[in-house]
Amino acid sequence: MRLSKLAARENDAPTPARPILEANLRLLSMPQVRRLSIPPSRLERNPVRALLRKLSRRERQPEASCENRTWRRVAYRRRALIAVLVLAQTAAATWSLAKIFPYPWLNGVETALIAVFAILFSWISFGFWTAIAGFVQLCLRVERLAATELPPEDASPLRSKNAVLMPICNEDTDRVFAGLEAIYRSVARTGYLAHFDFYALSDTGDGETVVDEEMAWAKTCKAVDGFGKIFYRHRKNNIKRKSGNIADFLRRWGANYDHMIVLDADSLIAGATMVRLARLMERSPRAGIIQSLPVTVNRESLFGRAQQFAGRVYGPMLAAGLHYWQLGESVYWGHNAILRVEAFVKNCGLSRLPGRPPLGGDIMSHDFVEAALMGGGGWEVWLARDLPGSYEETPPTLLDELKRDRRWCQGNMQHLRLVLASGIRGGHRALFSMGIMAYTSALFWAAFLTLTSAQLAIEAISTPNYFPTGPSLFPIWPQWHPEWALALLSTTAALLFVPKFLSLLAILINRRRVSFGGILRMTASVILEIGLSALLAPIRMWFHAQFVLLTLIGRPIKWGPQPRRDAETDWSQAIRAHGASIVFAAFWILAVFWINPAASWWVLPVALPMIFSAPLSVYTSKVSLGRAFKKSGLFLIPEELDPPEIVRGLRDALAERNAERLRGFILAAVDPEALAVHGGIMRGKSPRSAAAVERNRELREKVLSDGPKSLSASERARLLNDADSMAALHVALSRRRAPDSENGAAAPQ
Repeated sequence: MRLSKLAARENDAPTPARPILEANLRLLSMPQVRRLSIPPSRLERNPVRALLRKLSRRERQPEASCENRTWRRVAYRRRALIAVLVLAQTAAATWSLAKIFPYPWLNGVETALIAVFAILFSWISFGFWTAIAGFVQLCLRVERLAATELPPEDASPLRSKNAVLMPICNEDTDRVFAGLEAIYRSVARTGYLAHFDFYALSDTGDGETVVDEEMAWAKTCKAVDGFGKIFYRHRKNNIKRKSGNIADFLRRWGANYDHMIVLDADSLIAGATMVRLARLMERSPRAGIIQSLPVTVNRESLFGRAQQFAGRVYGPMLAAGLHYWQLGESVYWGHNAILRVEAFVKNCGLSRLPGRPPLGGDIMSHDFVEAALMGGGGWEVWLARDLPGSYEETPPTLLDELKRDRRWCQGNMQHLRLVLASGIRGGHRALFSMGIMAYTSALFWAAFLTLTSAQLAIEAISTPNYFPTGPSLFPIWPQWHPEWALALLSTTAALLFVPKFLSLLAILINRRRVSFGGILRMTASVILEIGLSALLAPIRMWFHAQFVLLTLIGRPIKWGPQPRRDAETDWSQAIRAHGASIVFAAFWILAVFWINPAASWWVLPVALPMIFSAPLSVYTSKVSLGRAFKKSGLFLIPEELDPPEIVRGLRDALAERNAERLRGFILAAVDPEALAVHGGIMRGKSPRSAAAVERNRELREKVLSDGPKSLSASERARLLNDADSMAALHVALSRRRAPDSENGAAAPQ
């Protein structure tokens, strides 16, 4: 190989490197390409033009089968029922708010208050009735999912070929490939490994991390005998992020597969679950996507444990409620789902939105759009809410969650431009609206609080007018109705918190309380989670409102990787992140108290958590507190009391990788196996210009004289992209270390 030839050319002794693979390593890392094209789907965003196209019959909706029409009729009736309930409840609440004001006429601020309140209350009411529908579904068991009617004991042979895709970008390499190894071993235990191929699709921009990924891929393949089954592809041109990465895979290898199971870097899916998903797709010819319901696991911080407990307790009922009205126009979250390759290729090519980011350019929250395009193409999207064996990990701290929410907010706000696009079914339009409202609701809450403060100020400084309509014999006295205010406040609180206790009741009815540590500990955990979520809600409101405003004024963000392990927040991070909200909340309390001391009490539930946001951020990130709660039996989930096989497999694989020390550039320069893998995957490429060759020779000499730390990140990347330079550097380091090895010399630093 290149390393041996270089040593011979320099009249040196044979190199100590013994590559583990031959010259076909490039072929082993990626299968043979079978190209196909993915046409971009046209989304007509102008509703008038879309109507004209429809009337002129230039655009025809795909025809549905009889089964398709059956579930659609049921979906229409259910959606109409929920809409009527939400509108009736919102109308009653809005009328009650209007009665609270002291005069029969309304000023501008009061009118704005009623309008904002109606929007917010309808959002809360919709969540409430969705939860009620889910509670009925879970407790009465009156319906099975149309996409998961296959009996669990079905053992019919698989006919399909399935690709398991894990797109990654600057992720924790150990976590990624430990998860991939655990999934591979789990599938192998099912006996259906021949029907699945695995792909790690890298968009990583850091050259040293790429070396770690290459070596982790090779070691994973060696550990499970997975060469030819586990593939690694590094994409240098990172366009359209994750959606572009998947599209790149489909153009090269999509023709080889019937279905693809898409994962995130933190995803885990049991082998039996993957086999079942593949069977469901084979038995459901109209299904384009089947989305599993991931359970969050593996968090130790107090914040992470509370979040995974909330997801485990409340998630099944919410999913059942969503499925109640979505049916075959369900949600796709972009991971832990199986997709029909042919349908995806024909319908889900994403075009750029006109204009500049963040509202224009590449589509960020591509998963919702892909589901809508799949539905518009006549395919069904189902949520397999009762399918076990699907897992993910939640952000470990509040600040990490907020960083993720900033990315999601930008993606969801783009849906403002797509919600009225032609060719999208009603269920997916509703999902677009829900995604938008998930973040804009914070802006509406902030507006409601601002208007309420303004109303207090107006009442404090203005002179009452008892004759507003002109001369009159009798004045119009203000009439206060505190009972209406209390009733409205109580109703709103009930809509927010009753669903959580219904989730607890559903678990008790289904006799699963032991899985959460028993009824007393589970009830205490729910109460604590409600308290913690109430404290964090104003903090989330502050940040989400900022995210919406920044997106609307055209401030895009960088999309970085999500932390995959527990990491605590220090005080300096917390103060930088929360300093502005602390100052604002303090001035807000003082201003309201100065205007009307008697009314300042209502500000405290919102302002006090904002004032203490930094301590909340720091202490909820503590792993020690999370473990103390776990030791007390609080925030327990079934996957902790009886860890699934796939979760245990991940922990075992991570334990093996944590013992390794050398990384990146130093690993490739010192370890002959890593150098062989890196050189094989990059096909021995080296620069040809004399200037580049001389520049890299000087960089090698700099490493030999001053050590690897003397190079900048860009200089290391230049050497890593030069196979000849890395081989020569390895030979020089090996020759230097050989006489020192007897003295126990360490690797260069």
